[in-house]
Amino acid sequence: MIRVETPDGKIHEIFVIDYHAHMWNAHRNNWLRPELAKGWIECFYDYHKSLSPQEYIWDLETFMYYGPERYVNDLFIEAGVDMAMSQPQYLQYFYRKPFGNTEEFASLASKYPERFVISTRWDPRDGDEGRKQLEEDVRKYRIRPYQMRHMKLYTAEWKDMGGQLSRGWRLDSKEAFDFLEFNRRLGIYIQVPHKGPTVWPLDRDAFDVKDVDAAASSFPDMKFVVTHIGLPRLEDFVWIGVQDKNIYAGLAVASAFIHKRPRYFAQIMAELLFWLGPDRILMGSDYAIWNPKWIIEEFINFELPPDIEKEYGVQLTLDIKKKILGENAAKLWGIDINEIRSVTQNDDIAKRAKVPYFKLSKSQVY
Repeated sequence: MIRVETPDGKIHEIFVIDYHAHMWNAHRNNWLRPELAKGWIECFYDYHKSLSPQEYIWDLETFMYYGPERYVNDLFIEAGVDMAMSQPQYLQYFYRKPFGNTEEFASLASKYPERFVISTRWDPRDGDEGRKQLEEDVRKYRIRPYQMRHMKLYTAEWKDMGGQLSRGWRLDSKEAFDFLEFNRRLGIYIQVPHKGPTVWPLDRDAFDVKDVDAAASSFPDMKFVVTHIGLPRLEDFVWIGVQDKNIYAGLAVASAFIHKRPRYFAQIMAELLFWLGPDRILMGSDYAIWNPKWIIEEFINFELPPDIEKEYGVQLTLDIKKKILGENAAKLWGIDINEIRSVTQNDDIAKRAKVPYFKLSKSQVY
C-alpha cells in the first residue's frame, strides 16, 4: 500500500499490484549452454543499467540470483507493493533448471497466498507432455481462486525438437489454439504473451504482436495482457487493442522509461489512454530488471505535458493512476481488494513494510 495526500488534505490509500515481477535463477551453476545463458542475463543486465537511476543499479552477481528474501524486501517492504504476480519464462535451451524460478516463487505463494499470485507457462511445441504438466501445475498451485488463472507465453523461446533448433512459435497457430482450448477447460482465462523488446540471442520478429489479434478475436472469453505493449511496435498494438476489447496493456518495460525518457513515457501513456482507455492498463515493474520503488514514486508524481494532454485529449489523474496501479488487475483476476487488505494487514510482511507517503502539490492534476 502507498498513501497519497492531495492538496485538499485527503489521504488516499492505494492498493498496488505488480503484475510482472520475476523470480529467476541465472546463477552460473544453472547454465546449460554457457555462452547463451551468459549472454541472456547480461542482456537483461544492460537493460537494467540503461534505464535505472544510478542508486538502484546492482552488481551483476546479485542480478543473476537475488533470492526470495531480497524479492520480498524490494517489493513489499520498501516499494509498497501489496501483491506480486509471477511471469516465468523457462528457457531450458539455455539453463539446466528453468530460468523462471517457479519453485522458489511457489514457496512464497504457499506461505503468503494473498500476496503472491503464481502462474507457470505453456508452449504448444510441448504437446501432450506439456498438457499433462500444465494440468499438474493447476492442481498443485491453485490454492486460491485467483491463483493459476494466467499463463506467461514466450513465443520466441528456443527449443530442441529432435535435434533441430526451433526458434519460436506463433500464438495464432493451430497448435497454440489447441492449447488455448485446453487452458479454457482448466479455468485459465488470462494469457500474458511477451510482445516487446527482444533479449539476446532471441529473434525480434518472434515477439511480433500481430499474432495476438487472431487469438484474441477467436477466444473472446479470454483476456490477453500484452506485456511490454508490443514495444517497439506500439502502433500495431494499439490498433489491435482498440478493436479487441479483451486485450490489455501490460506496462512492464514501458514503465521504466519514466525516469530517463519521461516524454517518451508520456507519449506511450497518452496513446494507451486514447486508444484503450484507463480500464485496460496494468502497472508492472519487470523486477528485477527494474525496482518498483522508483517506478511507483515517479508514476505517482508524473504528469502528462500540457501539449500532449491537449493533442490526445486525455489526462493522467490520481483516480486513473489508482486503476493502473492495482484496481484494474484486481478486477481482471477477480481479487477482492478489501478482503486481501483484511487478511494481510497484520501479517509479518505488513509489520515490516514501510508505507511510502506522497504529498501532491497544488499545481498537480489530481
